[in-house]
Amino acid sequence: MPFYINTEHLRNEIEYPRRYQSQNLVKSSVIVFLVILLFLLAFKPFGVYDPELRMHYFFICFLHALAPALVLFIYFRTLNYFRLLKNKTEWTLLKEYVCIAVLFVFIGITSFLMRDLLYTNSNNWSWNYLFEEIRNCIVAGIFFYLFLRLSSFYFESKKGSTFIVQFAPLQTEPEKTVIPALFINTQVKQDDFSLDIDQLLFVKADGNYIELTKSNGDQIITEVKRISLTQFENQITDYPHFFRCHRTYLVNMFKVEKVSGNSQGYLLSFNETNVKIPVSRKQVDSFNNYYQELRSKCIP
Repeated sequence: MPFYINTEHLRNEIEYPRRYQSQNLVKSSVIVFLVILLFLLAFKPFGVYDPELRMHYFFICFLHALAPALVLFIYFRTLNYFRLLKNKTEWTLLKEYVCIAVLFVFIGITSFLMRDLLYTNSNNWSWNYLFEEIRNCIVAGIFFYLFLRLSSFYFESKKGSTFIVQFAPLQTEPEKTVIPALFINTQVKQDDFSLDIDQLLFVKADGNYIELTKSNGDQIITEVKRISLTQFENQITDYPHFFRCHRTYLVNMFKVEKVSGNSQGYLLSFNETNVKIPVSRKQVDSFNNYYQELRSKCIP
């Protein structure tokens, strides 16, 4: 049986994980510190030659747990700074795995640089120990990362909404009070445009521009217009089935075919395209309520 990796799944845009967001980094770092410290004290996973220790084993474990926590905090704090500086909102599983791999290497190098502080060994600065520290960090880090991800999934699932299981596409649109063809005013008059609102799947913000994704039969059409998402949203208030599901996305609720995720965020799928649109964690409850409201209007 050939080995297969779903690269599309790795490259699909997802919500930036809360555990890496600046406001949660201290909490994430403390959890990493405590789990590693308890693990080192309980299992003593790597061979330790007591005469080489410069201090009590507890303090060595303390420093070995503190270093990854500090590296994690500094690494993602720096990453968040540059993401904010470049106004980047996209995130994928592939980017996360690459970041975690780089993080493991940094932690391994940090552990190597601490050796002279912890051990009386003449070979502390050898290439062999550098390789060993990085290797040990990658091996232990992979299992540690999987453990944290499974733990996170368990607790999020316990808090998660059962709404996902109950979701059904909205098949019948309520009676419209305005004609489908809509004229949109932009900041520059010559950029004004007409829009067939029934063809619109979703809208993505890109600074002072928006990217319209429309479906015309079997054809997907993408257009860029010079208008902000908020300005565009204010001009389609007569069409209540458009919902601001994310800071950068506006979605046509009648085009959504599938919802996946949990209380930490949803991903919306469409029949016409493989692109998935995120619903931010803050908008999950609003999305649920809005869906139920639209559904009640559609059911005779």
